[in-house]
Amino acid sequence: MNDRTSGPERAEREELARLLPAPAERDLPPGRHLHHKDTLMHLIDQDGERATARPRPRLLRPAVLLPAAGLALGGVLLTTLAVTGQDSGPAPSAGGTAAAAPQGAAVLLERIASVAGKSDEQTVTGDQFVYVRTLQSVNEGDFGGPMKLGKPGEREVWMSQKPGPVIDEGLIHQDGRYYPITVGVPDGETSVGYPAGLNRPTYAWLASLPTDPDVLLQRLTSEITRDQDARDTPAEDRDRAQDAFDAIGELLMETVMPPKTAAALYKAAAKIPGVSVDSDAVDAAGRPGIGVARDDTRTGWRTAWIFDSTTLEYLGSRTYLFRDTEMGKKGSLLSKSAVLERAVVDALRDRPSTGKPSTTT
Repeated sequence: MNDRTSGPERAEREELARLLPAPAERDLPPGRHLHHKDTLMHLIDQDGERATARPRPRLLRPAVLLPAAGLALGGVLLTTLAVTGQDSGPAPSAGGTAAAAPQGAAVLLERIASVAGKSDEQTVTGDQFVYVRTLQSVNEGDFGGPMKLGKPGEREVWMSQKPGPVIDEGLIHQDGRYYPITVGVPDGETSVGYPAGLNRPTYAWLASLPTDPDVLLQRLTSEITRDQDARDTPAEDRDRAQDAFDAIGELLMETVMPPKTAAALYKAAAKIPGVSVDSDAVDAAGRPGIGVARDDTRTGWRTAWIFDSTTLEYLGSRTYLFRDTEMGKKGSLLSKSAVLERAVVDALRDRPSTGKPSTTT
């Protein structure tokens, strides 16, 4: 049969085919199963049945992978660790070729964007909840010591879709227990809730984002910078390109994404300098795929978003060291995740498989 694909389309297809890994004939070696994103500082607090959270401080280094709202979880307070370093460059540009990702990553991200843009649009109301079930591995090592990655554990999260501001943001089910996500900043005898936005990305807020990738990238960069300014983060401690990459990665994780927004985010990621292809990534569920990665030169780790090599569906993420650091040796896995299920449900503890709330405490 003759191949009737046009020259440019054929070239793009051949380029993508070159990037995709060959089908595995054997299990990947242990070193390939390495990944992390974020270091967790464990401070024990035996009081709490209820996990209380402040609005998460966005994109400190390393960002906390576990909760979507940076919270105290079952007596273990998850915090972030500020890492200083040199700014690796200016904010991502509005689309100049010098600031774009390398050609291989750009081609892959364009194909991923095309697939994501064709998924089904959903109707989500403010009184519903986004449900996401994942596998996640986190650090079990001592604070200040080398990383010790735990076994993947299942986590369920229900996130309120109210436009806000809200105090009760949602619910987490992990390690056999439920933990309310309570956000807000004390204001006298009351608490100020958190509105929908970059720190609480509801479906409606995501759908409201600009779909032009240049404008979207500028919007994200502006919001991240404003958040850092509010925390008085010195300009020399910022890597705006890495911040943009991390922000997009977090938006992909525990949300239900509008198709047009997802496509725009992937196209925006193609404009971030330093984005590359990680050709044989494996998620926390053991699913091999192809990764879109970026190296954080200040911390020494590489974070990759992992996609199915055939369908280009988002699978999860991994982060691992690309050089020796005090956290471990080059290649050491720092964190990994896998998205198992996403849905929109009508109430806390509803699950799409049953449609009924769980009575487990």
